[in-house]
Amino acid sequence: MSLLVVIIILALVFDYINGFHDAANSIATIVSTKVLTPLQAVIWASAFNFTAFFLFKDHAVANTISKTVADSYITLPVIFSGLVAAIFWNLLTWWYGIPSSSSHTLIGGFAGAALTHALMTKGWVAFSSVVEMEKIIKTVLFIFLAPLIGMVISMFITIVTIQKKFILKSAVIFIAAAGTWFMFEHFKQRKMEENLSKFLRVEKYKQAYAKNPSDESLKLKLEKANSDYQASVVYLPQYPFIGAKGVADSIAGKISFADLELGKLKDGISKTIKLDLLKKQAFYDNSLKNKCDSIDNVITSLNAVLSDYHLVHRDTTIHRVAAAMHLSRLQEVRLAKFLKVNLQHDLAEEIIKADNSFLQYGVLALVFVFWVYYLVVEKLSTPSTYRMAAMFKKLQLVSSAAFSIGHGGNDAQKVMGIIGAALIANGDISDFSEMGNWVPLACYTAIGLGTLSGGWKIVKTMGTKITKVTPLEGVSAETAGAMTLFMTEQMGIPVSTTHTITGSIIGVGATKRLSAVRWGVTRSLLWAWILTIPVSAIMAGIVYLISRIYLA
Repeated sequence: MSLLVVIIILALVFDYINGFHDAANSIATIVSTKVLTPLQAVIWASAFNFTAFFLFKDHAVANTISKTVADSYITLPVIFSGLVAAIFWNLLTWWYGIPSSSSHTLIGGFAGAALTHALMTKGWVAFSSVVEMEKIIKTVLFIFLAPLIGMVISMFITIVTIQKKFILKSAVIFIAAAGTWFMFEHFKQRKMEENLSKFLRVEKYKQAYAKNPSDESLKLKLEKANSDYQASVVYLPQYPFIGAKGVADSIAGKISFADLELGKLKDGISKTIKLDLLKKQAFYDNSLKNKCDSIDNVITSLNAVLSDYHLVHRDTTIHRVAAAMHLSRLQEVRLAKFLKVNLQHDLAEEIIKADNSFLQYGVLALVFVFWVYYLVVEKLSTPSTYRMAAMFKKLQLVSSAAFSIGHGGNDAQKVMGIIGAALIANGDISDFSEMGNWVPLACYTAIGLGTLSGGWKIVKTMGTKITKVTPLEGVSAETAGAMTLFMTEQMGIPVSTTHTITGSIIGVGATKRLSAVRWGVTRSLLWAWILTIPVSAIMAGIVYLISRIYLA
């Protein structure tokens, strides 16, 4: 069995473990408030974990995870070592009932294995040359920011809920809803701009030019890409009115896609012969550099052939390229799949991926449901302790479903990022956007099945040890956790659902009084969070050193 297949299986095993390790995050409050039985709760959470597959399309978190380590140092043994360390740490913390972060153990393992690999192959290298510091810094910051954001939101919801003046409560709710709508509208616009920039290759040329600033041809390509981007970005605000196809057609009428299409066709040739994998090998073996340069020259010499792509039959182009590149029949068949270029359709797809309208309308629907419940209980019937408790028990079904969607959307993507990185390292794809649909489907299925298995040891810690949770507080904590996960997913930041819901639970406890929170338990959790990345990194380094002997 190839190492790639082993890695994919291990990644899905990790995803499954992540599911039952983090099941407590989704069900702890709803079980502790006795809204659902443990069995009903895991079925409920599992179903909504998988529902996230149909809602999240941009996979920004997965893209961040796959690029945590610099491309040159991403190899299959590195990914294998990081996964083994992450699985071991997850099982260890689950056994002792510690709600640690599956996200951060994965990132720590990946980075630790890559650093060890760099030391063993290149000697002493700069830390920043191995890992992407910007992504690591954001991830580390959100170890503290995610629970803090969850805590603030849960305190806000709890304070608004106990507000007795219905008019004031309604005004605050609708102002908060409007603010949230515009925040997600900003995220959508920013994502569309990022996807457009990536499509027009602005980032690719920027990185290439930064590495080789003396290359005039790269400078010209970068200037052309920037110019095309500035001419195209003005059409994005029209998306709500003319749709993705309309925007793509408008952009195609404004700029020329000829150079972009030529680049896409060359990429198809590179993918066919797995040139990216050869270049990665040349990073460690200087004898391969001349071979890579020779292949690049042959591909460049095909400019005239590829420029005639629309003027001759597609099969004729394929045969001419195959003859120049000395491709086998199997490679020729593979090349035919890559040369199906439809740039306007591809651009429309990139724009649609950035559309987060389901989140915006989902948040509005959630707010409306809350408001109607408040209206019925407080104005249309006689308020009583029993009615209020019954109301929040029903609302907790909605809030826990929202949190489970956020959990699935955030955590399944982390494994998608690892599988994507493995496929790139093996030369099967050259960019994360080329990953097949089977990857997200498998990841969402694995995490759903994992959640279905439950994580009863951690349920006790999350549901009872931090603070005693009532149905009202359960709704506040879960809604705050869901909002935090939705927001960070849109920002492409991998955060811990464990950290998020813990902060939210602390928030509802602190709203009553600070002494309601068992701060001793909280301090123990904080130490586990801080130690997860460095411990996982060290463990992954050790696993890499051992596996290096057997996988060499």
